[in-house]
Amino acid sequence: MKLITALLASVLPVVLAAAVAAPALAQTPMPDPLDDRSAKRIEKMEKVVRELRAIVFQGRDTGKPVVVQTAETDAQIAALNERINDLEQTIQRMNGQNEVLTHDIDQARRGGEAQKARADQLEQRLAALEGKITTLETAAANAAAAQVAAPPAVAADPATAFKQARQMLLDGDYAGAENAFGGFVSAYPDDAKAPEARYWLGETQFVREAYGDAAGSYLGAVRGWPQTSWAPNAVLKLSRSLVALKKPADACRTLDELAKRYPKAPADVVGKAKSTRTQAKCAA
Repeated sequence: MKLITALLASVLPVVLAAAVAAPALAQTPMPDPLDDRSAKRIEKMEKVVRELRAIVFQGRDTGKPVVVQTAETDAQIAALNERINDLEQTIQRMNGQNEVLTHDIDQARRGGEAQKARADQLEQRLAALEGKITTLETAAANAAAAQVAAPPAVAADPATAFKQARQMLLDGDYAGAENAFGGFVSAYPDDAKAPEARYWLGETQFVREAYGDAAGSYLGAVRGWPQTSWAPNAVLKLSRSLVALKKPADACRTLDELAKRYPKAPADVVGKAKSTRTQAKCAA
């Protein structure tokens, strides 16, 4: 009660003074009315006076201690607590989202680093392969130049040279046989074995599908239409080379000469000549 009395003692004079001054102020013309802020302060003071009077009358009527509770303050505190709770929940959600984003960023960064590492490895492998290809191409070019610059060695004796070349062919060494027969034709163009050497040279060229070179070798072999066991087959292979070179008219004329020059050609040669005529679309 002492606290209430003290509050009344401090507040009532102000209220009474305001009440006393009000008529005087009403009689004195004011240039401007009270602003909104002053009016709110007066309303608040009047509300406090009413609350204090109610407290005094309650204590007088009941004789019990009066507990002063400011409902407005409690409501404000409750509102503030609710806002604080909302802010805390918002902060927690934002923290969770930040953790997720941080994790995603770390994952993306690690993934980018891994991709970059793989790309670097692929570039290194590609560079290594390019280096190997360049080395192989250089070696192949050097080998080809060496073969051109250094013709194969040929035996001083034509018979020995021909025998060696023929053995390479029988052994399946077509590259060696091609070089050997080519060397023989170059070294001994007028030897009796030169036409046959050209025939076998054409065979090695035909095997590797060098049809232009093969046609030249076969043509040199059958010049003069020699009556030998290999001649009909040389004419047949000449026609087949011409077909491969897309010269069907020349191939047909060659097949006509085959039938005319070698009427007793082996059956297998005759059969292949017939199929070649069909392939070249020769006239019947």
